[in-house]
Amino acid sequence: MEITDVLEETAIQKNQNLIPFQERKIGTKKHGHICNFASMMPSAEFTIREVEVRDNAPLAKMIRQVFDEHGAPNAGTVYSDPTTDNLFELFRKENSILWVAELQGEAIGCCGIYPTPNLPPHCAELVKFYLAASARGKGLGRMLLEKSLASARSMGYREIYLESLPQFKTAIRIYEKLGFVFLDQPMGASGHSGCNIWMNLKF
Repeated sequence: MEITDVLEETAIQKNQNLIPFQERKIGTKKHGHICNFASMMPSAEFTIREVEVRDNAPLAKMIRQVFDEHGAPNAGTVYSDPTTDNLFELFRKENSILWVAELQGEAIGCCGIYPTPNLPPHCAELVKFYLAASARGKGLGRMLLEKSLASARSMGYREIYLESLPQFKTAIRIYEKLGFVFLDQPMGASGHSGCNIWMNLKF
């Protein structure tokens, strides 16, 4: 499952430590988080919450729009993966979570953790990291990323794997700054043979 969030490079400064959200029971499936978005989008608040069934259609549409925008391949990627249309159902799996950023009733971003088959013990995949074009460059992607990694820690994972594509070079530079390193071959069995960039991070 490839990661295609297109953050501004300045959204995460080099060597900055991840600071988990100060939220009750981070990584459980009970609580959302409401943040003041005034400095980014005037007079607005966004909510970061768990995926709901009503998110299925808008998230699938947003994800495919990101691919189309960047000319990323469709075959062998999340674009053509049928589970992209049913993310609520996908993330009902134990030890998985998908966080959704919502602004004024619209899903504008997402990021999550998923126990992809055939990964090593205590390893999960960082997945579904996308932002709508209107939400980029405002720090929201960083918040989603931090929240997902904090959830991974709370669920007991000690290693995070991701897959990506060359079209998303800005995001790849950010992963490097966070400590992700390149791998020579894929891990696990995501089913996304179209991805040719693989990285991992050990806590």
